[in-house]
Amino acid sequence: MNALSQILPIVIYILLIGLLIIGIIIGIKLIITMNKVEKIVNNVENKVNSLNGLFNIIEITSGKITGVYERIIDIVSGIVDKLFIGKGNRKEDDYE
Repeated sequence: MNALSQILPIVIYILLIGLLIIGIIIGIKLIITMNKVEKIVNNVENKVNSLNGLFNIIEITSGKITGVYERIIDIVSGIVDKLFIGKGNRKEDDYE
């Protein structure tokens, strides 16, 4: 029993040292991985920012095209309203 009480702390210390070394290695690999991820994210961000101008041009063009279509639809619906409402008023006038 005396030998066991002397060997057991040594074994525990060796295991703790091994666990500490493994933790340090994992920490270093995690730092390296995070640096690589940061580089990738920065690269993607730069590419997305370079496309922002194109997206703005598309948005402006789309807005102008929508405005033109709305004007055309308003004009056509106004003409149709005048035709049908104008004829409706004439028929009511004929009956009176």
